[in-house]
Amino acid sequence: MGPLAGFRIIELAGIGPGPFCGMMLSDMGAEVIRVDRLGAGGGRGQDVLVRNRRSIAVDLKKPEGVETVLRLVETADGLFEGFRPGVTERLGLGPDTCLERNPRLVYGRMTGWGQEGPMAQAAGHDINYIGLSGALHAIGRPGEKPVPPLNLVGDFGGGGMLLAFGMVCGMLEAQKSGKGQVVDAAMVDGAATLMSMFFTMGAAGMFKDQRGTNMLDGGAHFYDTYETKDGKYVCIGSIEPQFYALLVEKAGLDPERFKPQMDQGQWPALKDELVAVFKTKTRDEWCEIMEGTDVCFAPVLSIFEAPDHPHNKARNSFIELDGVVQPAPSPRFSRTVAEVSHASPRPGQDSEAVLGDCGFTADEIAALKSSQVI
Repeated sequence: MGPLAGFRIIELAGIGPGPFCGMMLSDMGAEVIRVDRLGAGGGRGQDVLVRNRRSIAVDLKKPEGVETVLRLVETADGLFEGFRPGVTERLGLGPDTCLERNPRLVYGRMTGWGQEGPMAQAAGHDINYIGLSGALHAIGRPGEKPVPPLNLVGDFGGGGMLLAFGMVCGMLEAQKSGKGQVVDAAMVDGAATLMSMFFTMGAAGMFKDQRGTNMLDGGAHFYDTYETKDGKYVCIGSIEPQFYALLVEKAGLDPERFKPQMDQGQWPALKDELVAVFKTKTRDEWCEIMEGTDVCFAPVLSIFEAPDHPHNKARNSFIELDGVVQPAPSPRFSRTVAEVSHASPRPGQDSEAVLGDCGFTADEIAALKSSQVI
């Protein structure tokens, strides 16, 4: 059941990047117990981010509900939450309280701005965190406004995945030291971390502040997307000289005209010529010519097309659960194979089973249920 089999992690239910962190951990085999709010409406059967774990619904406004979660904490390796700083303390589930009950616990906290700093208590979303990190400014076409890259850079790459990494690091360290700790995963920090290479390039004078004019932001003619004859798109990343030479050959371009690959002054004119060339054939026709070669080429597929591509099908990169096509777990392991055993739970559907597994007696579970704590 994956390399994290045997680890138990409590997830205080939230939205977006929090569930994504839980999905990353549960896909790798960890037992992630999602603590939902009692009376939370609607099922989560179609929510890919909540797959592969069990749900317990608890009334955290009641002392018995808080104590129920603290007893779960006593059995766990980790807990993570995604509320504003101070919220779990007010609930009675802050890190000091939880670590007192379980000194080996790794307590993960994910926020946009971090646990401290002048903006720590301010509301925000992905677009704000990547705006402050320098990432958003760098994305877009020259002379145009910055383009939000969905909410991949802040919420998911700089948030959920960063917290999952932090949780695993903390749990590994706890196995050696016997001591838990708090993991402060801020999306603004994570988004900045994702920009590390561009800080390196900037320090070396290889990255200009004008968006859309650099090698990797669409400024270069050999690293961009192009519209095809049928209104679809392809993308090329022919950076290395040998790959660039193959692009020139496969596209039927003039080698002498396209010789000055790294002359940035030539990039706009060479791009105009490539725009015209790629519009002479359909996407499928360009795939026949370039796909699978060292041009560094791919069709630009929608989320509805990607699962049907032969490469993705051969690798089983997508799976279907309850009629929903979704990405399969990644990365892959040769021995401790990760898998998705079940789709997303309804809030509270596993309350009795989870409590039983964590040492609650049948009488205790019945009492919690009758008093509407669970």
